[in-house]
Amino acid sequence: MGKLDGKVALVTGGNRGIGKGIARALASEGAALVLCARGAEALQRTADEMTAAGASVLAVAADLTEEQQVRMVFARLMERFARLDILVNNAGTFDGGPLDELPVETWDKVLAINLRAPFLCTRAALPIMKKQGGGRIINIGSISAQRVRPNSAAYSSSKHGLWGLTQVTALEGRDFGISCGCLHPGNVLIEGRRGTGRKEDEEPMMTVEELAETALAMATLPAHMNMLEAIVLPVGQLYVGRG
Repeated sequence: MGKLDGKVALVTGGNRGIGKGIARALASEGAALVLCARGAEALQRTADEMTAAGASVLAVAADLTEEQQVRMVFARLMERFARLDILVNNAGTFDGGPLDELPVETWDKVLAINLRAPFLCTRAALPIMKKQGGGRIINIGSISAQRVRPNSAAYSSSKHGLWGLTQVTALEGRDFGISCGCLHPGNVLIEGRRGTGRKEDEEPMMTVEELAETALAMATLPAHMNMLEAIVLPVGQLYVGRG
């Protein structure tokens, strides 16, 4: 018996990296999965891989910054599984440069993916969770919500905003048995993090699987408990006073 048997989890950005690792961890405890990302081919490959490992998986390619596409994703989810117990708002992007040179298009893109999409997905999830008597939302933030680096205005602002959304969601959800927490990762060794020439990509890293252990711990807490915020990073990573 898995800790998440009978539960349904939606993981955004679930086709690779952190999202894929968290989805694997949830499936290992019995959760059925809805995986969502824009890259349809990679998404289907991931879904096929997890299905072959024994998971029940629905893959839905969508741009979660678009309201109508979010509605489509949740309609597909309810048609297949008729419930949603865990929402992991993981999909995100980084793009930056000096603040005084940052194009407004870059700002809008990062804020849309990192903050608008979690808002749209949370808004869609809440009525489902309220009706069924509870649920859990986990937002994947960043230590950039606590300590910033240069050239990260859009990214850091979006992750600060996601932490604010987390707190409001937890506050408004608690009377309905809905919890919300924010997992702030430090350096994670995902695709393309080595050999970029960027100093931060040569810093100490943790694996996706190691980070996913904390996400799983958050997801499997008793229903009356919530991990509101968790910061997980390699011991050797710069954090306090970094930048």
